[in-house]
Amino acid sequence: GRKMAEQARAEYKGIHLDICYCSPLIRAKETAEIMLKNRNIPIIYDDRLIEMSFGEYEGIENSFQNPKCPINVLFQAPEKYISSIGGAETFEELFKRTGEFIEKTIVPQLKQGKDVLIVGHGAMNSSIVCQIKGLPISQFWSYGIEQCKLIQLL
Repeated sequence: GRKMAEQARAEYKGIHLDICYCSPLIRAKETAEIMLKNRNIPIIYDDRLIEMSFGEYEGIENSFQNPKCPINVLFQAPEKYISSIGGAETFEELFKRTGEFIEKTIVPQLKQGKDVLIVGHGAMNSSIVCQIKGLPISQFWSYGIEQCKLIQLL
């Protein structure tokens, strides 16, 4: 991950950015700090950008090796993920916090003409993309956000 962040720093050094909003989780913080090293761009940490909680399945490795693992539905058929499984966060909860972040934090920055970078995590990023692009839950993972790659949403 650190090497990818270093490559992103070199690749995007010419991209103008005014501010960065970042998840306070360690991997995201390190990524933002590496990508923006030696640039005078403030990094603001926001709890609304933490990764989706997977409840009791948090940190499970290779869940797909166990086809009966209930959390797999979230990744394989997100439209069938209706309620929280094992205490995992629901899409409704995820979309509420990320939607509030977009509405109350990002939109005002964009109205001021600011170029904003958001550094986060897979499901959290997908929730923002779905809301901005108007994608249904069935296409939650379809945008294919690559690690340490910039995409322009607005």
